[in-house]
Amino acid sequence: MANTTIIRIPVSGMTCAACQSRVQRMLQKQPGVADAAVNLMLHSATVTYDPSAIAPSELVEAIRDTGYGAELASSNQTAFEEQEARDTAYEVEWIDLRRKAIASGVIGSIAMIVSMPLMSGHGATNAPDPFLAWTMRVLDPSLRALAPWLYAVPATAISWMLLLATVVVILWAGRNFYTRAWAAFRHRSADMNTLIALGTGSAFLYSLVATVAPGFFLRRGVSPDVYYEAVVIIIALVLTGNAFEARAKKKTSTALRSLVNLQPRTARVIRPGSDDGVDVPVESVTAGEIVLVRPGERVPVDGEITSGESAVDESMLTGESLPVSKHVGDRVIGGTINRTGAFRYRATTLGGDSVLAQIVRLMRDAQGTRAPIQRLADRISGIFVPVVVSLAILTFVVWLVAGNIAGMPAPAVRAFASAVSVLIIACPCAMGLAVPTAVMVATGKGAELGVLIKGGEALQRAGDVTTVVLDKTGTVTEGTPAVTDVVLSPASLHSREAVLFLAASLETMSEHPLADAIVRYAREHHITLSAPVGFASATGRGATGTVSASIVAVGNEALMYTHNVDIAPVSGSAEQLAADGKTIVYVAIDGVLAGVLAIADPIRETSRAAVTRLHGMGLTVIMLTGDTQKTAQSIARLAGIDRVVAGVLPEGKVAEIVRLQAEGNVVAMVGDGVNDAPSIAKADVGMAIGTGTDVAVDAADVVLMRGDLNSVADAIQLSRRTMNTMKQNLFWAFAYNVIGIPIAAGVLYPAFGLLLSPILASAAMAFSSVSVVGNSLRLRRARIG
Repeated sequence: MANTTIIRIPVSGMTCAACQSRVQRMLQKQPGVADAAVNLMLHSATVTYDPSAIAPSELVEAIRDTGYGAELASSNQTAFEEQEARDTAYEVEWIDLRRKAIASGVIGSIAMIVSMPLMSGHGATNAPDPFLAWTMRVLDPSLRALAPWLYAVPATAISWMLLLATVVVILWAGRNFYTRAWAAFRHRSADMNTLIALGTGSAFLYSLVATVAPGFFLRRGVSPDVYYEAVVIIIALVLTGNAFEARAKKKTSTALRSLVNLQPRTARVIRPGSDDGVDVPVESVTAGEIVLVRPGERVPVDGEITSGESAVDESMLTGESLPVSKHVGDRVIGGTINRTGAFRYRATTLGGDSVLAQIVRLMRDAQGTRAPIQRLADRISGIFVPVVVSLAILTFVVWLVAGNIAGMPAPAVRAFASAVSVLIIACPCAMGLAVPTAVMVATGKGAELGVLIKGGEALQRAGDVTTVVLDKTGTVTEGTPAVTDVVLSPASLHSREAVLFLAASLETMSEHPLADAIVRYAREHHITLSAPVGFASATGRGATGTVSASIVAVGNEALMYTHNVDIAPVSGSAEQLAADGKTIVYVAIDGVLAGVLAIADPIRETSRAAVTRLHGMGLTVIMLTGDTQKTAQSIARLAGIDRVVAGVLPEGKVAEIVRLQAEGNVVAMVGDGVNDAPSIAKADVGMAIGTGTDVAVDAADVVLMRGDLNSVADAIQLSRRTMNTMKQNLFWAFAYNVIGIPIAAGVLYPAFGLLLSPILASAAMAFSSVSVVGNSLRLRRARIG
């Protein structure tokens, strides 16, 4: 689908995987929608759509048609403001749920104590609810001794008191369960709220009839027991689970919240009449203004130093622990900490275009995506609630029939309690949280390590990588090449200075790192350069053009061959320099070889250790480069790399990636994200080495904020740990329901006489969601590296 656009739509009212699945299916059915990913954790939908086929307002209406709230996000809202709004919502949700859980828990405990005389009077030690029966046996003697007056209160009065307390809890603390269940019903849907509302609602209605018309039960030989305390405690336990879940969800966004908090609220701007600067809100800083930063202060906005120097701590963005020296002309990033000297700098990128805002936006978008492993949970959650309701009905029927055949006392009551247990214990929430929580925590952990992962799919694929392909320049090496030797051809008619003048003048038009090294070397030797005419770049070979009436060609052996230039006069020197790991650049003037420039790009100090670490993870490491075989082999030998593919152009790198994939390898390509964009895009996982400022590399799945190959190992190790966590979460979510529902239905009763109380079922249901989120949070403490 061409010309697609991505939009994020906040969705309210979703509480479980069934809600998420319903909204997602509805969006995917809309005309013009290429993909839709609904995230239960973030309460948002990320939709890829064709604007010519459907409007954003129509997507919002489609969501509302499922029974959930939706509205378009403000276009003026920055990434910082969005995250702050989400954090506030998490905090409000946590406080509200905690208050309701505590209040309903206290009311439930009091209700259980007050209901003791009722249970005693109706022989509840043999009640179909095992938990209440056990509670009765344990507490009844002590309560009789401590509060004998309670047993003198008429049973009818106690029942009406419990009814009143339960109504208060249902209408206040548990209100959302019933309103959301009703909304789902009106839209021909069902979710977790449906199960809770059916379970507690049926228990409440049963108790209400027993209170208002006890004769209805007595005429049928059934004791008019009430289960008000069970209703209240079930609501309290579910709310407790939801509160812990909300608190845990808040913790999953800790890393993102920490990034947002990095931006200072004010900036000291140099304004007319004030040499020391004026403190102004950071939002009011405009591009081009001069900002003053003193030691110990945070840099408020991105910019370029105009005076002064310092060491800046960029660890919160790149994961690099050592401060980075900054001088005039260097870029500084908003949110970093100035450690030593004071400096002034010119503000450049502001607001949503700043590096910090880009990182926050990238992380937020990544957390809104789905990992492919989530699809199984999505399929199951789509039919989960109807299946559970059917199982509850089947449980009631089987217990009723079997109870009558076996002559059990009050089989209808026992059947009712078992059916309620099935409804209450079933938990689609854990399935909906299993993968998104892990993605959220993992992307936050990655950001702390200087590894920005662009989504759940990339996170999952990185764990499957078997082969890591590295570009040489700027990846294995420092990426700061420098000219070390200038060798003139014996047949050259030009002096050393003339060769440098012509070569460097031509290269002023090139953006290649080697060209920059040549230009820098010439200027260091005080050679004044001129602008070339007819500049033409030959990708992967070099460049040609006219400088001062001379036709100049600067590049590798392939370029010389293309222009029929004989390189034999310097072949000996070139081979020796290449054997030393230096890159050979030939210079031809008017069709005749003038000389050779040798350029060295030292290997990064951490490259060998990083490659050793990748080997220890069972990975094959390959280096691709356009350099000569001898130079590449020298660098590979120093780094401990398994295999080298040298002399390849960008299209050759892509072909090598395809060949490796055809052999069954899952390939990660690591490069600079610009020259290597085609091969990075073609790889199963594309990793771009960032500069600490460039985070929006479109072709890459993962951006490595540090120029360190250890970040590659960090990304893959983090992915593997995250995948293990996802699998554990999904196993627990499925196993809990597969085991818990049959037990709640009474499958163990014939052999062991065991039944599961609806109260214990609600506790188990609450624990299942909390355990999944808690397991994901362990990734925050995972040791990577």
